Amino acid sequence: MSTERIVLVGGSGQLGTALREAFEGCEVVAPSHAELSFEATDALAQLLDRVRPNVLINCSAFHNVDVCEREPERAFAVNALAVDRAAQACATREVAFATISTDYVFGGTLGRAYREDDAVGPLTAYGASKAAGEFLTRRHGPRHLIVRTSGVFGTVGTSNKGYTLIEKVLRQAERGEPTRMVADMIFSPSYAPHVACAVRDLVDANAFGTHHLTNAGAVSWYDFVYTAFEKAGLAAAPLEATTYAAMNNPTRRPMYSALDNTTFARAGIAPLPAWQDALDEFLAARAGRALGASVG
Repeated sequence: MSTERIVLVGGSGQLGTALREAFEGCEVVAPSHAELSFEATDALAQLLDRVRPNVLINCSAFHNVDVCEREPERAFAVNALAVDRAAQACATREVAFATISTDYVFGGTLGRAYREDDAVGPLTAYGASKAAGEFLTRRHGPRHLIVRTSGVFGTVGTSNKGYTLIEKVLRQAERGEPTRMVADMIFSPSYAPHVACAVRDLVDANAFGTHHLTNAGAVSWYDFVYTAFEKAGLAAAPLEATTYAAMNNPTRRPMYSALDNTTFARAGIAPLPAWQDALDEFLAARAGRALGASVG
């Protein structure tokens, strides 16, 4: 697919920022939320008619899992119905449509990493709304990309929190503050720059369909943070393993939602590096940002 013009919605967060960098050399139109709400179908259609992009990439989402449980109507409005309307607007204009989904479409009971063709079974309103967005995207024809990620992290903060979890706990460790992390919840980390480059590869290869874009391997949140602390020279920082049940969070989450990629080989695309290598790149980029800030 020619990728001269991209419309990127939800481009202010960590993945959106990485996508703008990955599509360097293309014309990327990335309106802020104040300029364009993804739910404003008419405004989105007008933007597509004006820009005439090759692809629309949707990074917007209502992804606070606990709040989604309290506000399921809002979750479905953003993560399903707005996605459906955007996919339809793209299909009628022959614009490819890419949307970011999540490991939370699965229930976490399979006992192995989920493949792209495994049946979904979400436990949460968030996961159900994202699964609905996937199904609704598919009904508008084959020229779509559904990209599932898991535990996205990067040096740029999220649009709603302003930081990523790994950044938060690293700062705590640097201050000598204790950290508790669940040791019984397994996932596949997704380093935002790696995911973004893979999205570009998929778009360029016309590799339409559903893809799992995570770094290779599965790890618990505790071991992920423990490894990050070791690699950052913070091995002595206080870190306590706990269980999800002990956190007393009423929201049921998938306990084993690691993702396995089975589609890249068929598309001739290199798999993403191991999550340990992604951590190395993240920490190097983090140190570079800190050095730049101190020099500036």
